[in-house]
Amino acid sequence: MAGAAETIHASCVALGQRGVLLLGPSGAGKSDLALRLIMESAPAAARGVLVADDRVVLSVHDGALRAHAPAPIAGRIEVRGLGIHRLPHRPWVRLALAVDLVAREAVPRLPEVPSERSWLGISLPAVALFPFEASAPLKVRLALERCADTFPGGES
Repeated sequence: MAGAAETIHASCVALGQRGVLLLGPSGAGKSDLALRLIMESAPAAARGVLVADDRVVLSVHDGALRAHAPAPIAGRIEVRGLGIHRLPHRPWVRLALAVDLVAREAVPRLPEVPSERSWLGISLPAVALFPFEASAPLKVRLALERCADTFPGGES
């Protein structure tokens, strides 16, 4: 699959060396959750860094899925009510987790089976979260830690 690429409607944040892909339709809260992951007060080494907002280019390198922004929107994020803002960003990150942003009632209280999402023949662990809870950024971090043992290759 080397050389193959796919552009999807999503946002992506690097948490340390691992990438989190935020998925959902327009208005689902992708940019909002990305901004909170970036702006929350975490230790410097674990602070979120923007990779891409609104569109994410996925590609396969060394058997892992990578994400980067299309050139015209690199370093830009939409802040609803304030417009487009420039933020420091990473050129790419190796993906470790997919987060499906869903309505509160669609989040399983106690998921029984780990979920997966696949692109370009590579699977990622996936969770479903309601993005507008105050705890959503913490839940993303917990899910990332939980899946680190299950799916190797999430380190860059």
